[in-house]
Amino acid sequence: MPIGAFARRTGLTSSALRFYADSGLLPPAEVDPATGYRSYDADQLERAIALRRLREIAMPLAAVEAVLDAGPDEAARLLDEHVARIEGDAAAARRKAAVIRSALGGSAPGLLIAALKGPVLADAVDQVLTATATATATAREPGAAVLTGLHVEAGDGAIALTATDRYRLSTRTLVPVRPADRTWAGTVDGDDLRAAAAEVRRSALVRVEAVPYGIRLRMPGREDRHCRALPGEFPDHRLMLASLDGATTRATIPKDLLLRALEEHPGERVALHVTARGVNLRSPDDEHPGITLPATVTGEDLRVLFGTTTLYPAVSTAIGPDVMLDLRGCDRPVTIRSADRGDLTTLAMPVAPDHSS
Repeated sequence: MPIGAFARRTGLTSSALRFYADSGLLPPAEVDPATGYRSYDADQLERAIALRRLREIAMPLAAVEAVLDAGPDEAARLLDEHVARIEGDAAAARRKAAVIRSALGGSAPGLLIAALKGPVLADAVDQVLTATATATATAREPGAAVLTGLHVEAGDGAIALTATDRYRLSTRTLVPVRPADRTWAGTVDGDDLRAAAAEVRRSALVRVEAVPYGIRLRMPGREDRHCRALPGEFPDHRLMLASLDGATTRATIPKDLLLRALEEHPGERVALHVTARGVNLRSPDDEHPGITLPATVTGEDLRVLFGTTTLYPAVSTAIGPDVMLDLRGCDRPVTIRSADRGDLTTLAMPVAPDHSS
């Protein structure tokens, strides 16, 4: 087929095809010696389309050639390496931009949100951010960028950190060394906070300040870190928490045993049978007896289904050796928290009993 028809079939321009021919990546099947017109065979379509896709993710020509000429396993490895390099460069650019942004803002202090012990703040950020949505999930939902961030509320001598992906919600309240100058609330980019976590953890004291378009973390002897504010309105989690019914069943389970059982469970969903004898963890189809974990249970017997990717992170971040589950029924949020410390609370939505897809 002539170069124009081949270009239309592959999504490449004629000029791009000439460039790739000259570089040896995609030589034409034939070149008319008299006119110089180039023709391509149908069996070159697959290579041309793959070449276009690789260039669309900014892969250099040398790497493109290596991928196109490699076997499937080696090509997949090279592709993963390229994506990891791009992600690393993007993370480094975000960190450098945060430093530049702080410098542009000058050294004048912003509005004090709280002064907190660095290790305590870093732990709280790590715990609460497990409930954030992924950027891929929110890309399909306009206005949902706030679901990738951490909502911060300061005032009344405390600072509350909250995150949710609408299937889980985690919130932790911290008592600052120095409270806020006045009440403040906003949602902060989760990736910026994760990037700053290592520096925060090594700082004895962190001054959290509100500045235009975000917050600034000021640490003695270290560079300031800027975390962007996210647009959009954070879900009204306080109204949701206030409207929850009381628990009909409460189970207190050793955290390590529950995590081990979830790790060994083979399915994507897990059924919890909560009775006075303990908590039985099994597959939703009830074909096998499952494993019964020792638990202190009060209230009525209950069977609840969960997605393992929802339940496991909620349990793993609980503080202390024992985890307490407050259950309200098979279709209501379960509250998960430490049996002896209440400053970190996570809610997780069950899977509907008739869920079949």
